[in-house]
Amino acid sequence: MDREIIERDKVLGEALRAEAEEAKKAGVVGYMARAFVHATIPHKATPGSEFTRENGFYSLTILAPSKIGLPYGSIPRLLLSWMTTEAFYTRSPVLELGPTLSAFLAELGLARQGGKRGDITRLRNQIVRLFSSTVSCQYRNEVTEQGSGFRIAKEYNLWWTPKSPDQVPLWQSTVTLSTDFFKEITDRPVPVDMNALKALKRSPLELDLYCWLTYRMSYLKKDAMIPWPLLQLQFGADYAQDEQGLRNFKKKLLLRLKRVLEVYETAKVDPLEKGLLLKPSPPHVAKKPVPLLPGSRRRPASSGVIEKMANDLFHEEEPDDRPILLKTETYNKAKEAFSPLRLDVYDLEQQWREWIAQKGERPKNPDQAFIGFCRQKAKKNT
Repeated sequence: MDREIIERDKVLGEALRAEAEEAKKAGVVGYMARAFVHATIPHKATPGSEFTRENGFYSLTILAPSKIGLPYGSIPRLLLSWMTTEAFYTRSPVLELGPTLSAFLAELGLARQGGKRGDITRLRNQIVRLFSSTVSCQYRNEVTEQGSGFRIAKEYNLWWTPKSPDQVPLWQSTVTLSTDFFKEITDRPVPVDMNALKALKRSPLELDLYCWLTYRMSYLKKDAMIPWPLLQLQFGADYAQDEQGLRNFKKKLLLRLKRVLEVYETAKVDPLEKGLLLKPSPPHVAKKPVPLLPGSRRRPASSGVIEKMANDLFHEEEPDDRPILLKTETYNKAKEAFSPLRLDVYDLEQQWREWIAQKGERPKNPDQAFIGFCRQKAKKNT
């Protein structure tokens, strides 16, 4: 009987290892909010503080403070996908923007470049624009009229130092999503391949086309013709609404579509005189995601979860040298509990980390261990 169990576990472990390898090759499954797939934000800098894009009976309007401006380009799209993915996996509206600026740039596929046109400067600028925006969605036809609206961020805190992107800040950079936006992006989001988004990040139109195609292909049962004028309303608001504007848009879309189809090879799309002909194709989601437990931050590589399951079956131990990252709520609890004693939470954290290093043993639950350490220090000060 014992031999059968050992043999069964061995076979299961080998299967899990194979699945982990496939997951690495396939890419990471992420998500995009459905509202921003039906209609999208500006491709380039747009004057004013209001922008509307239409898709048939559906329209999306974005409002931004006039002193800040509207979000535009590829970076807000990458941010929206990252937020949707993070919120979907963690089931929490409070999202931690990486342990460092460099780490967060890497998650979005951006470069550690400063200066006026560098990704560091552009990221911070677009974060402020996006997190300050309010979105309004409307659906209207001859019979029905429906609408909803939401502010994207309830609160955000950026503690990064652009000149030292690798430096771990004293406070965690976070965004707290508004309740309505959190519900919007976690309600049946569109699965996407995060590696595909990173490959297409240089063009906001390519990102829009990719997300739209993989969404349409997820439910397309028969051939569908999408007319060029309708495509221009959805993707080409920057082009003049005349014959020349339509020709210019068509030329640009076909150029970007070629690149998208290099990434999304199984999509069957034929450009015709009247529009794009979509034929039933598999959606571009390489792998069903591994379910993760709720938490303040998900692990970027889902294949690692599978590998750990395989290692556990064989009782293999690997040194855990990952940095310990405390949750934002842990800092808040510590501040509230120990502020009457005038204890510096971040000084206590440094003492705690030094104590862990001396002990040489990583705590199973770092957040609980830190709170316990603070309590012991508090007793000594009372």
